[in-house]
Amino acid sequence: MTIRLAFAPVLADKQASRHFVSGEKPMPTIYMIRHGEAAAGWDADTDPGLSEKGQTQAEAVAREIERRVGTRLPILSSPLRRCRETAMPLSKGWDCEPVIETRVAEVPSPIEELEARGIWLRRLMAGTWADARLPENNGNGALDLLAWRQSVIDALTGLRGDTVIFSHFIAINVAAGAALGDDRLVAFRPDNCSVTVLEASGATLKLVEKGREAETKVN
Repeated sequence: MTIRLAFAPVLADKQASRHFVSGEKPMPTIYMIRHGEAAAGWDADTDPGLSEKGQTQAEAVAREIERRVGTRLPILSSPLRRCRETAMPLSKGWDCEPVIETRVAEVPSPIEELEARGIWLRRLMAGTWADARLPENNGNGALDLLAWRQSVIDALTGLRGDTVIFSHFIAINVAAGAALGDDRLVAFRPDNCSVTVLEASGATLKLVEKGREAETKVN
Protein backbone atom coordinates (compact mmCIF):
# COMPACT_ATOMS: atom_id res chain seq x y z
CA MET A 1 0.00 0.00 0.00
CA THR A 2 1.36 3.42 -0.96
CA ILE A 3 1.11 6.17 1.65
CA ARG A 4 1.29 9.84 0.71
CA LEU A 5 1.87 12.78 2.99
CA ALA A 6 -0.28 15.89 3.18
CA PHE A 7 0.88 19.11 4.79
CA ALA A 8 -1.38 21.66 3.02
CA PRO A 9 -5.10 21.41 2.16
CA VAL A 10 -4.99 17.77 1.25
CA LEU A 11 -7.25 17.76 -1.79
CA ALA A 12 -5.33 20.47 -3.63
CA ASP A 13 -3.30 17.70 -5.27
CA LYS A 14 -5.38 16.38 -8.17
CA GLN A 15 -3.85 12.94 -7.74
CA ALA A 16 -5.31 12.70 -4.25
CA SER A 17 -8.85 12.72 -5.63
CA ARG A 18 -8.48 10.95 -8.96
CA HIS A 19 -10.26 7.81 -7.72
CA PHE A 20 -13.20 9.63 -6.17
CA VAL A 21 -16.52 10.92 -7.42
CA SER A 22 -17.09 13.44 -4.64
CA GLY A 23 -16.55 17.10 -5.49
CA GLU A 24 -16.31 20.28 -3.49
CA LYS A 25 -19.23 20.91 -1.14
CA PRO A 26 -20.24 23.99 0.86
CA MET A 27 -20.62 21.79 3.98
CA PRO A 28 -18.41 18.70 3.67
CA THR A 29 -19.36 15.67 5.77
CA ILE A 30 -16.49 14.22 7.79
CA TYR A 31 -16.52 10.60 8.98
CA MET A 32 -13.97 10.60 11.80
CA ILE A 33 -13.03 7.08 12.90
CA ARG A 34 -11.04 6.21 15.98
CA HIS A 35 -8.39 3.56 15.31
CA GLY A 36 -8.93 -0.05 16.34
CA GLU A 37 -7.66 -1.51 19.59
CA ALA A 38 -3.89 -1.07 19.78
CA ALA A 39 -1.48 -3.80 20.81
CA ALA A 40 -0.07 -1.57 23.58
CA GLY A 41 -0.82 1.66 25.42
CA TRP A 42 0.92 5.03 25.69
CA ASP A 43 2.90 3.80 28.67
CA ALA A 44 4.28 0.73 26.83
CA ASP A 45 4.97 1.64 23.18
CA THR A 46 5.43 4.93 21.35
CA ASP A 47 3.79 3.67 18.15
CA PRO A 48 1.95 0.35 18.52
CA GLY A 49 0.13 -1.38 15.72
CA LEU A 50 -3.25 -3.05 16.06
CA SER A 51 -4.02 -6.02 18.25
CA GLU A 52 -5.82 -9.01 16.73
CA LYS A 53 -9.09 -7.55 18.04
CA GLY A 54 -8.18 -4.19 16.51
CA GLN A 55 -7.67 -5.79 13.10
CA THR A 56 -11.14 -7.35 13.33
CA GLN A 57 -12.58 -3.96 14.29
CA ALA A 58 -10.88 -2.36 11.28
CA GLU A 59 -12.50 -4.86 8.93
CA ALA A 60 -15.90 -4.22 10.52
CA VAL A 61 -15.72 -0.43 10.30
CA ALA A 62 -14.65 -0.67 6.65
CA ARG A 63 -17.85 -2.59 5.90
CA GLU A 64 -19.86 -0.06 7.94
CA ILE A 65 -18.47 2.91 6.01
CA GLU A 66 -19.00 1.20 2.66
CA ARG A 67 -22.67 0.66 3.59
CA ARG A 68 -23.21 4.15 4.99
CA VAL A 69 -21.41 6.20 2.39
CA GLY A 70 -22.20 4.24 -0.75
CA THR A 71 -19.45 5.86 -2.82
CA ARG A 72 -15.70 6.10 -2.53
CA LEU A 73 -14.37 9.12 -0.68
CA PRO A 74 -10.89 10.47 0.03
CA ILE A 75 -9.29 8.75 3.04
CA LEU A 76 -7.00 10.59 5.44
CA SER A 77 -5.04 8.91 8.21
CA SER A 78 -2.91 9.88 11.15
CA PRO A 79 0.71 8.86 10.51
CA LEU A 80 0.67 6.53 13.53
CA ARG A 81 0.64 2.78 12.88
CA ARG A 82 -2.62 2.01 14.63
CA CYS A 83 -4.48 4.44 12.37
CA ARG A 84 -2.69 3.43 9.18
CA GLU A 85 -3.47 -0.22 9.89
CA THR A 86 -7.11 0.62 10.68
CA ALA A 87 -7.40 2.43 7.34
CA MET A 88 -6.06 -0.53 5.34
CA PRO A 89 -9.27 -2.57 4.89
CA LEU A 90 -11.26 0.42 3.63
CA SER A 91 -8.49 1.67 1.36
CA LYS A 92 -8.13 -1.81 -0.13
CA GLY A 93 -11.88 -2.09 -0.63
CA TRP A 94 -11.97 1.28 -2.38
CA ASP A 95 -8.71 0.65 -4.26
CA CYS A 96 -7.28 3.98 -3.19
CA GLU A 97 -4.34 5.43 -1.34
CA PRO A 98 -4.82 6.90 2.15
CA VAL A 99 -3.31 10.36 2.51
CA ILE A 100 -1.30 10.89 5.69
CA GLU A 101 -2.48 14.01 7.53
CA THR A 102 -0.12 14.84 10.39
CA ARG A 103 -2.60 17.25 11.97
CA VAL A 104 -5.02 14.47 12.97
CA ALA A 105 -2.40 12.50 14.91
CA GLU A 106 -2.75 11.96 18.67
CA VAL A 107 -2.05 14.77 21.11
CA PRO A 108 1.72 15.36 21.39
CA SER A 109 3.44 14.90 24.73
CA PRO A 110 6.32 16.89 26.26
CA ILE A 111 7.47 13.70 28.03
CA GLU A 112 9.47 10.88 26.42
CA GLU A 113 9.63 8.35 29.25
CA LEU A 114 6.73 5.98 28.65
CA GLU A 115 5.38 5.47 32.17
CA ALA A 116 5.57 9.18 33.00
CA ARG A 117 3.88 9.98 29.70
CA GLY A 118 0.93 7.77 30.64
CA ILE A 119 0.58 9.62 33.96
CA TRP A 120 0.74 12.95 32.11
CA LEU A 121 -1.97 11.91 29.66
CA ARG A 122 -4.37 10.76 32.38
CA ARG A 123 -3.93 14.06 34.23
CA LEU A 124 -4.44 16.05 31.04
CA MET A 125 -7.60 14.14 30.11
CA ALA A 126 -9.21 14.96 33.45
CA GLY A 127 -9.07 18.71 32.81
CA THR A 128 -10.00 21.42 30.33
CA TRP A 129 -8.12 23.10 27.53
CA ALA A 130 -7.51 26.02 29.86
CA ASP A 131 -5.57 23.56 32.04
CA ALA A 132 -3.39 22.73 29.03
CA ARG A 133 -1.60 26.04 29.64
CA LEU A 134 -0.36 24.88 33.05
CA PRO A 135 3.41 24.22 33.28
CA GLU A 136 2.92 20.61 34.40
CA ASN A 137 0.85 19.94 31.28
CA ASN A 138 2.84 21.81 28.63
CA GLY A 139 6.36 20.88 29.70
CA ASN A 140 6.99 24.30 31.27
CA GLY A 141 6.07 26.01 28.02
CA ALA A 142 7.87 23.58 25.71
CA LEU A 143 4.64 22.43 24.05
CA ASP A 144 1.76 24.61 22.83
CA LEU A 145 -1.22 22.29 23.18
CA LEU A 146 -3.70 25.00 22.21
CA ALA A 147 -1.88 25.49 18.91
CA TRP A 148 -2.06 21.73 18.34
CA ARG A 149 -5.78 21.78 19.12
CA GLN A 150 -6.31 24.55 16.56
CA SER A 151 -4.33 22.61 13.96
CA VAL A 152 -6.79 19.70 14.28
CA ILE A 153 -9.72 22.06 13.76
CA ASP A 154 -7.98 23.72 10.80
CA ALA A 155 -7.37 20.33 9.17
CA LEU A 156 -11.09 19.54 9.34
CA THR A 157 -12.48 22.94 8.36
CA GLY A 158 -10.05 23.07 5.43
CA LEU A 159 -11.57 20.01 3.74
CA ARG A 160 -13.24 20.64 0.39
CA GLY A 161 -15.45 17.57 0.18
CA ASP A 162 -16.79 14.59 2.09
CA THR A 163 -13.87 12.71 3.68
CA VAL A 164 -13.14 9.67 5.86
CA ILE A 165 -10.49 10.27 8.54
CA PHE A 166 -8.77 7.69 10.74
CA SER A 167 -7.70 9.45 13.91
CA HIS A 168 -7.40 9.26 17.70
CA PHE A 169 -9.34 9.67 20.95
CA ILE A 170 -8.16 13.18 21.84
CA ALA A 171 -8.21 14.51 18.27
CA ILE A 172 -11.81 13.33 17.86
CA ASN A 173 -12.66 15.02 21.14
CA VAL A 174 -11.08 18.23 19.84
CA ALA A 175 -13.51 18.13 16.91
CA ALA A 176 -16.54 17.29 19.06
CA GLY A 177 -15.61 19.88 21.68
CA ALA A 178 -15.18 22.58 19.04
CA ALA A 179 -18.58 21.73 17.55
CA LEU A 180 -20.31 21.72 20.96
CA GLY A 181 -18.45 24.62 22.56
CA ASP A 182 -17.21 22.20 25.24
CA ASP A 183 -13.82 23.12 26.75
CA ARG A 184 -13.22 19.73 28.37
CA LEU A 185 -10.44 17.64 26.87
CA VAL A 186 -12.80 14.67 26.96
CA ALA A 187 -16.28 15.64 25.80
CA PHE A 188 -17.17 11.98 25.19
CA ARG A 189 -15.43 8.59 25.02
CA PRO A 190 -15.40 7.28 21.43
CA ASP A 191 -14.96 3.52 21.21
CA ASN A 192 -12.34 1.90 19.03
CA CYS A 193 -13.48 2.03 15.39
CA SER A 194 -16.52 4.15 16.24
CA VAL A 195 -17.62 6.70 13.62
CA THR A 196 -18.17 10.33 14.62
CA VAL A 197 -19.85 12.41 11.91
CA LEU A 198 -19.30 16.15 11.55
CA GLU A 199 -20.01 18.85 9.01
CA ALA A 200 -17.62 21.69 8.26
CA SER A 201 -18.90 25.14 7.34
CA GLY A 202 -16.31 27.84 6.96
CA ALA A 203 -14.26 27.89 10.15
CA THR A 204 -16.87 26.05 12.23
CA LEU A 205 -17.78 22.43 12.86
CA LYS A 206 -21.20 20.88 13.47
CA LEU A 207 -21.55 17.57 15.29
CA VAL A 208 -24.01 15.42 13.34
CA GLU A 209 -23.51 12.15 15.21
CA LYS A 210 -21.36 11.11 18.15
CA GLY A 211 -19.57 7.85 17.67
CA ARG A 212 -20.36 4.82 19.79
CA GLU A 213 -18.95 5.22 23.31
CA ALA A 214 -17.11 2.77 25.55
CA GLU A 215 -14.54 2.73 28.34
CA THR A 216 -11.36 1.83 26.47
CA LYS A 217 -7.63 2.28 26.97
CA VAL A 218 -6.49 5.52 25.37
CA ASN A 219 -3.40 5.01 23.24
